[in-house]
Amino acid sequence: METNTKNHVRQIISRHSTTMANDARTGVFDISNKNLKLDTEQDIAPYISELEKIEPLYEIHLSGNTFGVGACQALAEVLKKKKTLRIADMSDIFTGRLITEIPESLRALCDALVDHEELEEIHLSDNAFGGRSSEPMVNLLTNNHHIRLLNLSNNGLGVTGGTIVADALYEAAKSLKDGEKSALRVVICGRNRLENGSAPVWARAFAAHRGITAVHMYQNGIRMEGVRALCQGLSHCKDLEVLDLQDNTATLRGSRAVANALPNWPHLRTLNLSDCLLKSKGGSLLFETLSLGLNKKLQTLHLQYCDLNRGSLDKLGHAIEQHLSELETLEINGNFADVDDDCISKITASLSKWGHATALDELDEMDPEGEEDDDDEDEEEEEEEDIGEEEKPDPEADKLADELAKTHIQS
Repeated sequence: METNTKNHVRQIISRHSTTMANDARTGVFDISNKNLKLDTEQDIAPYISELEKIEPLYEIHLSGNTFGVGACQALAEVLKKKKTLRIADMSDIFTGRLITEIPESLRALCDALVDHEELEEIHLSDNAFGGRSSEPMVNLLTNNHHIRLLNLSNNGLGVTGGTIVADALYEAAKSLKDGEKSALRVVICGRNRLENGSAPVWARAFAAHRGITAVHMYQNGIRMEGVRALCQGLSHCKDLEVLDLQDNTATLRGSRAVANALPNWPHLRTLNLSDCLLKSKGGSLLFETLSLGLNKKLQTLHLQYCDLNRGSLDKLGHAIEQHLSELETLEINGNFADVDDDCISKITASLSKWGHATALDELDEMDPEGEEDDDDEDEEEEEEEDIGEEEKPDPEADKLADELAKTHIQS
């Protein structure tokens, strides 16, 4: 199932730009999706000439073409002079390139933008450059304190690459001058196999950039310990509006971490936990927290294929009835109930109470015969293990807590 994040990102990229407008009047240079293969300085020369004429330059859109080292170096020389640049869309620009080429190309482009004080958005998604190409981004991510949106989705960063990027973001926050606040607001880093190994480093980075409003970490192979670390870090981000953890693995332990963090996010509008294997007990913890009335601004809730049973869905209906008056989109398809069950009727009635009768998405893949026993053996074992862990010192958790406690960076 394709995440809604992709559509959101497309909207972000296109909200200012016209369809094709290399025009000094608009300040936009757009050669996206032309399937150009630009290897050398000579290959890119006609486009460089066109780019140089646009002054001031506000946006550059290069996606859907492929650039070699020589072309990137020539382009970088021009970009260094374009200090008014606000949006740099360099997604999907290395298709067919050797992995040995990409770091040098990426370094040239990123270094060209380090001192651009107007730069707000950097899109480097869909480049699949792997962990070895993370280091060329460090200079930009550490030293440009003006970036508001960072999109690195679908790059195969892995644990090592993800750690390098997260460390760079942390160092950027740490290097802020007294009174200077972090500009970073949106981080999109899905489909990168970040896994648990990089999660504590990301947690530290998020805690350092406390003004963050949206985090998209979908499809990263992050399991419950990693989810718990991320939630610890994000608990410091009191203005969080969007959290997308789709297609990671929460189970009971991760669900408890999300539930514990929810009261820290009074402005939360979108929560995506589809395909996160919350299970019924984990879902119940979430819905009981939502029933406290501390997340009344929630508008969109994605909970598809989470192994939620009738009992937990009934608690969701109660939370909606009591406090979720702004919930306009609800996805619960693929869970363990029938469309005619009382819990579904309660959810529908609760949504209708607030004037959102059409909020509930299709339920064509519900599984009424699915496992719905609250005493499910695996969940019981996990709960016992989780309780035991809470009673015993956890060196990794303590280390992360100490790191986060030391993070007093303004945002």
